Amino acid sequence: MRKYFLYIAFLFLLVSAISFGIETYWFSKLCVVCGLISFAIGIGSVKALANYQYTFWIVTAVVSGLIYPKEILNVGGIDLRNKWLILIIVQLVMFGMGTQMSIKDFIGIKKSGRGVLVGLLCQFTIMPVIGFLIAKAFQFEPEIAAGIVLIGSCSSGLASNVMTYIAKGDLVLSVTVTAISTLTAPIMTTFLMKVFAGTFIEIDFLTMMMNIVKIVLVPLIAAMIHDALKIYNSKTRAFIFKISMICGLWLLLVLFLSETIFGKTMPNVIIIINFLCAAFVVGVLYHMVYKSFCKIDSYMPLFSMFGIVYFTLVTTAAGSENLLEIGLLLFLAAILHNSAGYVFGYAISRIGGLSKKQSQTIAFEVGLQNGGMASGLAGAMGKLATLGLAAAVFSPWMNISGSVLANFWRKRN
Repeated sequence: MRKYFLYIAFLFLLVSAISFGIETYWFSKLCVVCGLISFAIGIGSVKALANYQYTFWIVTAVVSGLIYPKEILNVGGIDLRNKWLILIIVQLVMFGMGTQMSIKDFIGIKKSGRGVLVGLLCQFTIMPVIGFLIAKAFQFEPEIAAGIVLIGSCSSGLASNVMTYIAKGDLVLSVTVTAISTLTAPIMTTFLMKVFAGTFIEIDFLTMMMNIVKIVLVPLIAAMIHDALKIYNSKTRAFIFKISMICGLWLLLVLFLSETIFGKTMPNVIIIINFLCAAFVVGVLYHMVYKSFCKIDSYMPLFSMFGIVYFTLVTTAAGSENLLEIGLLLFLAAILHNSAGYVFGYAISRIGGLSKKQSQTIAFEVGLQNGGMASGLAGAMGKLATLGLAAAVFSPWMNISGSVLANFWRKRN
């Protein structure tokens, strides 16, 4: 069925070209977007290009954001840049990522101790330093330059695990490095942003760390609670249920008495406690849904992909003027940054005594950053159009280059 969408896509693009020729620009733009959407759906029917389907959705989001910036940013009177909306979606992205992890993944450090250490060292040195150097060399505006450092300072994401799987690399090492780098992101990403991005813009260390805890750590805790309910015994499950009930009562207490106790301004510590309590409640509620519908875990990565496409769409629309002005330079920066991650990640791993497969795995962990986390942080800071612009440009290229490299190494391996 999906192959017919390819024919429809070519038809839309043909009509778009004709409309452009007769200067019916509004219809030409509409046909371009419809054509790209049809192409993104239909590309899954071609085996050689099936792995690039998600990438085509990202490209579709970028083009749509450039063509219809005003229409996308306000849909039915709703501002898609709303901080709470962005927070909820990025938490959904990270929760979807978390459901594909397990508590057992963190035990992988025993099996691949040196590999994990080398991976983390490369993860939090190569990309932020090179991002800083590229931003300085290209002389981007301060907030856009800080955005390049941001994407370099984030942890790796699910994309690195997928590419490692395709390349037949060391999947245990990949998942372990992703899990630990994500878990340490509140400290490491904030520290790196303060050191490098702080030369471009003002960075509030505490505020950024809190944002990362809310965006990254809380959804992962919720996912790990769900995993614990799956794998541990009845006593542990009963204990988790009791904790979640206490957390639920605390949240109700805060909901009805927060103004009476704290006034209009709630202390940061209480805000973090509230989010952590919500993680327990959400984790338990999700597990209850899982018991009735076991396939839900397999669908969660789709929600994560939707979230990344959403961020790409909104970020492109918000920063369309900047992107049209410096888009090519930013794309070149993305190629250099990403390529340096692969090259240095692989080279340092080999120097560190890791095998070829392990080195390929670390190359993916270093070169493929968590674009959803970068976009979510930019949105939380209210700077999606500038600070988040690098993530919108880097994400499509990282998926393309990662897929090409993974398939190349798969054949060699």
